[in-house]
Amino acid sequence: MRAAIYTEYGTPEVVRLADIPVPVPAKDEVLVRVHASTVNRTDTGFRTAEYVISRLFSGLIRPKYPVLGSEFAGEVVETGVDVTLFKPGDRIFGFDDERFGGHAEYLCISQHGGIATIPEGWSYAEAAPLAEGSHYALCNLRAAGVGAGTRILINGSTGAIGSAAVQLCAHFGAEITAVCATPHLELVKSLGAHRVVDYTKEDVVSYGGEYDVVYDAVGKRRFRDFISVLKPGGVYMSTELGPRGENIWLALYGLLHKRTRVLFPIPITTAEDIRFIRDLAVSGAFRPVTDRSYPLSEIVEAHRYVQAGMKTGNVVIRIGE
Repeated sequence: MRAAIYTEYGTPEVVRLADIPVPVPAKDEVLVRVHASTVNRTDTGFRTAEYVISRLFSGLIRPKYPVLGSEFAGEVVETGVDVTLFKPGDRIFGFDDERFGGHAEYLCISQHGGIATIPEGWSYAEAAPLAEGSHYALCNLRAAGVGAGTRILINGSTGAIGSAAVQLCAHFGAEITAVCATPHLELVKSLGAHRVVDYTKEDVVSYGGEYDVVYDAVGKRRFRDFISVLKPGGVYMSTELGPRGENIWLALYGLLHKRTRVLFPIPITTAEDIRFIRDLAVSGAFRPVTDRSYPLSEIVEAHRYVQAGMKTGNVVIRIGE
């Protein structure tokens, strides 16, 4: 099968196309013919190994799993002997940030993993970006206790995580202030934000106000930047570790001091959460934002674009073209 692989950490150019064997499903796994995937910050982060801690999962010296692609959409073509939840012909989407595999024509995943059936009427390209951004946003928002009436500030509201977070917060009944650039103001309003601040014209911190939660979904600012707008006992979260990993240390410190604090929850992928995201998609409460798409043959260019840090929503990879 054709796949995009990487055998060393580094720039987008370490990714290359290759022919590799089709995987064989284990007893409790399904074999999926992949029709679409994405390149996202999870993929580029593991490719660069910018944070050395990621090598504890992906391999200290070189990648253990040469095919990236944490999310995917495709068709079940074969099942292991113990599989009862899915059958050949099922159209499914999913997320796997342990073994990855979406940047190939076929992958295997446990029937109990982060997979669910594609909503009726959705194409593979539409379903592929359902899980990554929403999964991370959901884990973080739950950890912060976001619910009805929560006043939340979302910095970076147009990325895959940020745009999902706005929609999830709207579903939970939170009061949302979102930050983005001028071209995306109407988009972010349409996702459910109550107030949208254009960071190219003004600093959201200058508005003042007291927020229960500040969620930096792009990781370009620091905890200290937002202390003045957080309520006592409020929570700051970021999708990045911060300079010298400061968000981890601040989170540990916060375990002892229950005033304004930093949370850095470790996301866990569950089938229940993926099905929850599917249900939101079916109801119309969530739809991933897509920036652009590339064929698998242009995977390196897709990595370059995502790593540049200016994408809006998701970047889809079309497999099999």
